[in-house]
Amino acid sequence: MKGKLFQKLPKVDKLLNCKELEVLGKEMDYFTFSESIKSGINFFREQISRDEIKNFTDTEIIEKIIEIANKDKKNSLKALINGTGTIIHTNLGRSLFTEKMIKNIEEISLNYSNLEYNLETGSRGSRYVHLEELICKVTGGESAIVVNNNASAVILCLNEFGKGKETIVSRGELVEIGGSFRIPEIMELSGTKLREIGTTNRTNLQDYNNAITEETALLLKVHSSNYKMSGFVKTVEIEDLSKLGNEKKITTMEDIGSGVLVDFSKYGLTKEKTVQESLKAGVDIITFSGDKLLGGPQAGIIVGKKELIERISKNQYLRAFRMDKNSIAALEVVFRYYLDEREAIKEIPTLKMILENPKKVENRAQELSNILNEKKIINHIISTRAKIGGGSMPEETVSSYGIKLEGNANLLEQKFRKNDIPVIGRIYEDSYIIDMKTVREKEIPELASIIAKLCQKLEN
Repeated sequence: MKGKLFQKLPKVDKLLNCKELEVLGKEMDYFTFSESIKSGINFFREQISRDEIKNFTDTEIIEKIIEIANKDKKNSLKALINGTGTIIHTNLGRSLFTEKMIKNIEEISLNYSNLEYNLETGSRGSRYVHLEELICKVTGGESAIVVNNNASAVILCLNEFGKGKETIVSRGELVEIGGSFRIPEIMELSGTKLREIGTTNRTNLQDYNNAITEETALLLKVHSSNYKMSGFVKTVEIEDLSKLGNEKKITTMEDIGSGVLVDFSKYGLTKEKTVQESLKAGVDIITFSGDKLLGGPQAGIIVGKKELIERISKNQYLRAFRMDKNSIAALEVVFRYYLDEREAIKEIPTLKMILENPKKVENRAQELSNILNEKKIINHIISTRAKIGGGSMPEETVSSYGIKLEGNANLLEQKFRKNDIPVIGRIYEDSYIIDMKTVREKEIPELASIIAKLCQKLEN
């Protein structure tokens, strides 16, 4: 019986030219199409081997091939709906781009550009000049350079200014952030020697002063961007550290992490020191991310004294860490927004969501709830606290609203996550919630359709 069934299986060549698969073959590349056919045949071959089927038709094989092909032709990286309420969600791609950013990327990507060509002289240019002047205008820095992320920026600076010598850091700032990025290990990789001072909770200026020797190359301060300490705590302000570095003729460096360019305290949120304030305090070199509170693409931005940036520009690590043309195109648009803070908070999605009036979030929740009510889907509008996220402004939350759905929270979370258009919500007090802080107006009709479809399936 098995032998006859194996013989009945169609050949790959026959299916490649099958009329029922003709449209599918035109939609896919040849390799993926042929592999989908092989997988479909193998599915039935394995079922035959396990005595799980007694017969089959060509139509059933074709249907299985189409099912497999539809999965194979989809990109692994896909758009989804963020219902977590976490604005800068590292796992979900962090900051969103504006249409203006996308348009500039498209313009640069679809055409040749002057990425490394000087239009004035007709000779080779530098990709870093496209952003330097703009970044300096916004931050007040003397000079600037960009690399592919903040970890690269930190490694590059430590390697250039501290290689073979000591870098002094407070024990309370030997942090670990997402993806096992640990300051001690980054320092070791860069070639500098770690000199720990103070205690976990208390470090004073004298600790830095006492640790300085002829081997000291850098005084490094690291922002605790993803945690807070309270109680019997003391840290050294960057102003004081900068003065000490200036007196001792030792380079001072600050890794700010998230790259705050807006004073959020003006808008009722917790005060976070800005890049501009650190530079005014006299620090020599600052590093920060482009895709967190800045609201742009993944990038590591280095701002500081001109002579130091010139040294970095000649470091051999720079080529390995350099930014691509698309990220430069996006970042240029972002920094242009920051030339006028009003424009930045109005246009940059990350800032817009952080500072958004809670009433607007409630309105979106009500709009979604109304559609669900029309579809007879039981739901409840609830007050929530949305997170800023991305290792930025730890413990800081903003007022928000969410939609609570009836049913098994774990099952709902799984079904929504595995949907063709994934919806990532969160479980709170044994209920499945979609936080509307991170759901955009244009996503509401699609989201309502997904909720209705999945909830009705679960009911049946």
